[in-house]
Amino acid sequence: MSAPFNGDDANGKVLLANEMAAGRLDAWLAAALGGGVSRSRIKALIEGGDVQVNGRPVQEAKHKIQPGDRVEITMPEPEDPEPQGEDIPLTILYEDEDLIVLMKPAGLVVHPGAGNWTGTLVNALIHHCGDSLSGIGGVKRPGIVHRLDKETSGVMVVAKNDMAHRSLSAQFADHGKSTALERAYHAVIWGLPRPGKGTIDAALGRSSDRVKRAVKKDTSSDARNAITHYQVVERYHERPDATALASSVHCRLETGRTHQIRVHMAHIGHPLLGDPDYGAAFRTKVNLLPEPARKVVSDFPRQALHAYLLQFEHPRSGEVMRFEAELPDDMNVLIQALKV
Repeated sequence: MSAPFNGDDANGKVLLANEMAAGRLDAWLAAALGGGVSRSRIKALIEGGDVQVNGRPVQEAKHKIQPGDRVEITMPEPEDPEPQGEDIPLTILYEDEDLIVLMKPAGLVVHPGAGNWTGTLVNALIHHCGDSLSGIGGVKRPGIVHRLDKETSGVMVVAKNDMAHRSLSAQFADHGKSTALERAYHAVIWGLPRPGKGTIDAALGRSSDRVKRAVKKDTSSDARNAITHYQVVERYHERPDATALASSVHCRLETGRTHQIRVHMAHIGHPLLGDPDYGAAFRTKVNLLPEPARKVVSDFPRQALHAYLLQFEHPRSGEVMRFEAELPDDMNVLIQALKV
């Protein structure tokens, strides 16, 4: 029951039965594929209508193969595993029947994805909330209405039912234009921006590196408007020429694009300390710092970014909810070292 393997086309595998072919479709396929696909998987493909013989779907594993038959197999994309609850500690700032406000630590991925199917905030939420999150916002992102990068710490809100998900999602999509939504971040950056208070209005899109973002011309097909308001709140190691080696800024988002603050601050020449994607060219500046700041900055393991403020309207009562989270220990240590 051997058969030549004619290769792959856009839809999957294509095989041609030779003049000696005979027998059941499932057995013939198992032999033709050389053990690369299990018999149970072959049976599921046949019964699911993913196997065609001479251009027509065949859904019976016992179908008899004849010499010269053309067999096409469509291999569906593997389904992502459904996230399971995991007992991961959560720092909850507020919780009621509709939502949870929590403090996300640096290093915690928000929702499952390639390379991070477990150990995420979603896994922790499923364990904490049980079945109440099921289906809200999709299987991989139950309850999630916004996100923070893995290495960004700070305040997040999560919906616990469909009503809350719709309301919060609409507020984030509106970017606070007609609601009380407000988001603010504390960032530690290289240098000192001039002026000390300003607005960065620069569209963002995908970089040549698919996991990164870049400033794009407004005419670019993937350009999305992005606006960040910043204000310097502290300077470190000021110089006679009115510059500084580093500074702390508060950033308020008018839009919420992926990596927005990180890209925007790098765009104006002041990337975040510790940012491996947008601040790598500034690593040598650490040598300008005195000890012990030099070692603390060199060892800082992430971008120095913390979402310290989140304000929104409660989806049920309409009450304005405002939450602020103190800087995490690692950023406090970083800032104290820069002050020396």
